[in-house]
Amino acid sequence: MIAFWLIGIVFIAVAMLLVVVPLLRSRSGGRVSSSSANVAIYRDQLRELEADLRAGSLSSELYEQARREIEARLLEDLSRPDSALVQHQKWRGTAIALALAIPLCAVGLYFTVGNPQALAPADADTAAHGVNVQQIQAMISRLAERLKANPDDAQGWVMLGRSYGALGRYDEAAKAYANAVERLPGDAQVLADYADILGMTQGEHLQGKPEQIIERALKIDPDNPKALALAGTVAFEKKDYRNAVNNWEHLLRLIPQDNEFARSVSASIAEARELGNLGSGREAALVPSAAAAASGVSGVVKLAPELANKVAPTDTVFIFARAAEGPRMPLAIVRKQARELPAAFKLDDSMAMAPDMKMSKFPQLVVGARISKSSNAAPRAGDLQGMSGTVSNGAAGITVLIDTEIR
Repeated sequence: MIAFWLIGIVFIAVAMLLVVVPLLRSRSGGRVSSSSANVAIYRDQLRELEADLRAGSLSSELYEQARREIEARLLEDLSRPDSALVQHQKWRGTAIALALAIPLCAVGLYFTVGNPQALAPADADTAAHGVNVQQIQAMISRLAERLKANPDDAQGWVMLGRSYGALGRYDEAAKAYANAVERLPGDAQVLADYADILGMTQGEHLQGKPEQIIERALKIDPDNPKALALAGTVAFEKKDYRNAVNNWEHLLRLIPQDNEFARSVSASIAEARELGNLGSGREAALVPSAAAAASGVSGVVKLAPELANKVAPTDTVFIFARAAEGPRMPLAIVRKQARELPAAFKLDDSMAMAPDMKMSKFPQLVVGARISKSSNAAPRAGDLQGMSGTVSNGAAGITVLIDTEIR
């Protein structure tokens, strides 16, 4: 925290030097007036007030009251012109105002829109019981408010829809994606994401409107991986196993063959071939590689056997990654169901919760998984969770064991 304030003071000082000093340079022969001496005194008093506020020995209410009193006295003194400096009063008044405004506005702006609590050391117990999710929800609320003022921000709507979806708020996510699609009608990826979310609002079924949107996406980009995956799922739901295989085999040709996603697609193809009596295909179950991916982390989440009797197949599983050092909030989240355990996962920047908080910015990560009966992303008593140790960004083959019940 001390380092933060020192850096802030340096930046404020530099700004004052660049703006205020040129205005204070006059052609009055270097004479010093009584007003300039008073300004120095008042400036010192303000510095002392700010130091007391930062140290916690002065409340914000008392700080504002004292600051107003100092400014009132300063303005009263400045209202009496000094004969030696009348010619330069306009510029000196501007300089004085800036000298006061720059630090006060900087500090005031930070305490208004910043997050002073982020400077405090994170309490591990508090973070584990919902602070991180509260921060995410507050961030999402701020994004929603910004979009009300700037509704044409298409990427903002995409980010809002993705964030709502990660928290399981599918109806709100669908509305956000509808706004994004309206502004990006030719973006196949946005259309595929919209169809996926609409499917979640229909009880995880893609027939109907989601299917129509998937067809639109594939007309725009026949090689869009997510649209192909969803198209295969639609065909599988209809028991059209041949089309399911065709879409998934197309997808398999487009993605790297040494990751968990490819293994999952290959397993789905094998299941569709078996159910449709299509014989064995050329694909084989893929073994995940231990080689690190260029970005993100991958692995598998397992449930400790002793906790199996506390889990229902429809319970929600949240798999997330956060920085090993730095912000405690999740950087990326994926949602599954308990019936899928053990479940393969891959987390990367495409699942970022905020555009300026991406996994690629952090070399060391921690991966966690939590089973929630309420489908709420906020941790609650009775949820089951597990955490990995610190892993390198790009690591593969990570195993997360859910072995702890939140009390």
